[in-house]
Amino acid sequence: MANQYETVFILTPVLSDEQLKEAVEKYRELLKENGCTIINDEMWGLRKLAYPIKKKSTGFYQLFEFQADPSFIDKLELTFRRDERVMRFLTFRMDKNAIEYSIKRREKLAAKAK
Repeated sequence: MANQYETVFILTPVLSDEQLKEAVEKYRELLKENGCTIINDEMWGLRKLAYPIKKKSTGFYQLFEFQADPSFIDKLELTFRRDERVMRFLTFRMDKNAIEYSIKRREKLAAKAK
């Protein structure tokens, strides 16, 4: 039984646009290769951090919302830890309330974009 997860990770701000796209694509492919269904994929862009991480005050934020087998999460987080471009990450399993909120949030964003 696949659970629904949301993961947000922060990439170092010293990456070029090309390196940034390459890093995000690496994780998108990792999800697909492991049979995950990507529900939502958002690049939040360069944002100020709440506190400095590795002497950096900004970072590129990326969000993935996906369905995956619970055993895959350890592999994903190990890959984040090994990637020097990733400064921080957070993955959590979404309950039904979080899923409902996420759907409403996406609908709101889609309405704004029109």
